[in-house]
Formats: sequence, C-alpha cells, structure tokens
Amino acid sequence: MKRFDGVTPFIVMDIVREAQQYKDTIHFEVGQPDLQPPPQVWEYAEKAIRDRRTEYTESLGLIALREKIAEFYYEKYRIEISPEQIAITSGTSGAFLVAYSILLDFNEKLLLTDPSYPCYKNFAKVLDIKPIFEPIDSSTNYQLTPEMLKKHKNIKAIHIPSPSNPIGNIYDRKNFKSLIETADEMGVHFISDEIYHGLVYDKKEHTALEFSENSIVVNSFSKYFCMPGFRLGWMILPKKYMRKAEIILQNFFISAPTISQYAALGAFNKKHLENVKETFKKRRDFLFNELSEIFEIEAKPEGAFYIWANISKYHNNSFNFVKELLEKIHVAVTPGIDFGTNNTKSYIRFAYTRNIDHLKEGVERIKKLLK
Repeated sequence: MKRFDGVTPFIVMDIVREAQQYKDTIHFEVGQPDLQPPPQVWEYAEKAIRDRRTEYTESLGLIALREKIAEFYYEKYRIEISPEQIAITSGTSGAFLVAYSILLDFNEKLLLTDPSYPCYKNFAKVLDIKPIFEPIDSSTNYQLTPEMLKKHKNIKAIHIPSPSNPIGNIYDRKNFKSLIETADEMGVHFISDEIYHGLVYDKKEHTALEFSENSIVVNSFSKYFCMPGFRLGWMILPKKYMRKAEIILQNFFISAPTISQYAALGAFNKKHLENVKETFKKRRDFLFNELSEIFEIEAKPEGAFYIWANISKYHNNSFNFVKELLEKIHVAVTPGIDFGTNNTKSYIRFAYTRNIDHLKEGVERIKKLLK
C-alpha cells in the first residue's frame, strides 16, 4: 500500500534479536534505562492491582496524573500549565501519532532533521504526510537553525528533539527560542520531543513552552523515570487542540494503560530521579572518555544516554561494521543508518544504559578488535 512506501524497520531491533544468541553479549544498542523507577511506582502499581483497577480511564488520562505533571512543570520550569492542556498517551509513539493527526493533513509537509529518530518519518509515511529532511552536522552542533527553517516553503510543522536521539546534544537557549519564534512567524506548528529532559548533565534544558504557548510538547515516563515497559507518555497542547486530541485518543487507544497511569503517580521522587541522573552522568563521562581514544566524537553528549561516533577511519559502512562487532566480539551497537541518510554510514550509536563494568568490557573488546 502506498502509505507504507518508505516505512523502514528499526535495524536496532534486528540487532537486539541477533544479540540474544550470544550469552556474553555486551549491550550498547538499546535506548532503555536499566535502572529501577522510584519505589513508589511499585507501591502505586500494587495498590491499583489490589483495587482491581482494570477499567478504562477517560481518554485524556487520569486527572490526578495530569495534575501531577502540571505541578512537575511548575517546579522544574516555573511554567503554569493547566491539567486541561495535558493528555496522557501510550508512550511518546502515541503522542506523535496524535500530534501529526491533528496538525497535518494528507501530503502536507513535516520538517525533520537528518539524522533523527526514525519513528518520526515512519509515522508521517503511515499517515500520508510528507517528511522533508534538513541535513544537520557538527557545524551547528547538530541543531536546526532558523536560517535552515526559512529555506523550506509550505512546511506545515516541524518536529525536533532536545536532547536528541542519536546525538545526545541539547538546543541552546538562544537558538531554541529563535527557532520557535521563527516557526510561529511562519505559521509553522512546532513539536518538541522532550523525552530525555531530566537526563541533562552539564547545562539546563529548556522546554518549548518557555518560548511559545503554541508549541506541542511530548514527553514520557520511559527514560528519566525509568519506566519503559509501562508504555506511558504525555503531551501538552494548546487548549484549542484538546478536543481533537481526545477524539484521536478515543478512537486509536481508548486510553493509556490504567495500571501504568496509577503507577506513574509515584514517579515524581526528586531524590531518586537525581540519583538516576548522576548515574547516567558517570556512565557518560566514562564511555565518552574511552571512546574518544578510538573514534572521532564530534559532539560530546550533553543529555540523553547516547554517543554518536564516527567510524570512517575504520570502515565505510556502519551496518557492516555493526555486524562485524556483533559476530566477532559479541558487542551490540546501533548502525547510524537507522537514523537517516545524511552521512550516516560513517556513524554508529552507543547507548550507555548498562553499568560501567559492562561498558568497560565492551570498550576493551572493541579496542582489541581494532588493533
């Protein structure tokens, strides 16, 4: 079918499956935290199970959870958001689907960066939306700029992540503000993927809502809150879009998982979350220092839990290089071609989502192989 033309699989998931055949695989491939969520998550989940909370919630989600998220935004960003602007979704994937559905019609253009998270373009393809790509590289610290945006005509929406997957870079305040204001001036909808907020190590992250109330923000409990399997996210929208979002949620999902929503009421534990952040920072520092001795790393990751490494002095095809690492030394990483076509054959992505001893063993194997 036409709308599936160009929809690509996640190569990383194929790597995950192949890696299972080796008992001693070192895992750099999967972008999910290995840490536990705050202990209150389990307490709330267990209570919901004991109380037999198997009913649907309203499609926009539990009002108590939406209130918690609103409080979280005020404490973290000093922004006042009404719970009535918040929709609970089945992960960020559910949120992307809702955002694209309410903002873009068939064959309208969505601007994405290359490289970027592959799910964006795949959802666009399925919805018969036309993804347009702007190449980014180290010359702008892998950030889209207002000048780049202005080059594109008849763009209906723009979707960017900060911190990003696969680079781990963060949009600096000046450029982020200018980019959002330029989108507003052009009448372009701005979608901000902020799933890695909280996992920021050397500077302060900014939410798009600081600069425009027209932005749509997407976030999740999967990364910072260490709840990937709960499949729970949220989006913050202008009130004028809430009814449309509710209708999409009703028809596609009915509601996000009920037990997960009750569990997430216990996720906002500042002390625990600070420990999560510090753990990933230590891993980032270790792996960045080690890999910098082997590969060229153009952008030190400022957030998330990824390192984007240039392999061109060893190989000219990231997919073949990844296969070689897995088959010869049982080290699993993600090939750059998962994230686009802009010179991505020269890059691989490392995820530092395991403990330092695990990471160290993987680096030692790679060093030995490359020697």
